[in-house]
Amino acid sequence: MSGRVAGKVALITGAARGQGRAYALRLAQEGADVVVVDVCGRVGDVAYAPATPEDLEETVRLVEKTGRRVVSAIVDVRDLDALRGIVDDAVRELGRLDVVVANAAICSAAPWNEMTPQIFEDTIGTNVTGVWNTVMAGAPHLVEAGGGSIVLISSAAGIKVQPFAIPYTTSKFAVRGMAKAFAAELAQHHIRVNSVHPTGVNTPMVNDGALGGQISRALEGNTRLGAMMINMMPVDLVQPEDVADTVLFLASDESKYITAHELAPDAGVTEY
Repeated sequence: MSGRVAGKVALITGAARGQGRAYALRLAQEGADVVVVDVCGRVGDVAYAPATPEDLEETVRLVEKTGRRVVSAIVDVRDLDALRGIVDDAVRELGRLDVVVANAAICSAAPWNEMTPQIFEDTIGTNVTGVWNTVMAGAPHLVEAGGGSIVLISSAAGIKVQPFAIPYTTSKFAVRGMAKAFAAELAQHHIRVNSVHPTGVNTPMVNDGALGGQISRALEGNTRLGAMMINMMPVDLVQPEDVADTVLFLASDESKYITAHELAPDAGVTEY
């Protein structure tokens, strides 16, 4: 099957690398034009190296290789006015908006008593307020288009719990609830809203070792919780492209009557 989102335009946040880049490429490969945005810099005191402008340029290059149109911008999703301006300009250029993928997020790991107010504020600001801002910037264009699909990227931590990441877990449960709340109100406009809940994904956030190091140090004081992070299937991490397949399904008309649901490409971690 090909052309599963042909003629559609999709907005993806956090698209400079990792999961966001995989979503942009998968949608473009199936016929969508894309709007890709990323902060391309450090947000808060995260341990891993942030995405760069060069990363976003590479996403643009890869999308262009598919033959689809692409608009890119550097923006912090916590800034609603700036994000709305970028989305409005992109819609004027590309003609419409049909799909919104709110992917931008950050994560820090530490025992509960080492989490600081600033870590909590930065995480909630990006992972919750940033997701809300993304929907608020994109949804009016979906209403104008007569319908569409909004995909909020949560986590297995939004169904189960990610130990040693209370701000992150809090944010991902909030995203899950936000999807259901938006789904209820936007259904009258033929707009579907769902959340996606992957297990650990092989992205720069994970594979540069810094975040894993934080988790390992936290585990030293509470080893019993390590079992919570074991996937039921015999894989440690899934690939961004695996999650992109789920996003593509939700963006396509194949899921035209699926809304207010959680889809979990999680290798069984939330049931184990």
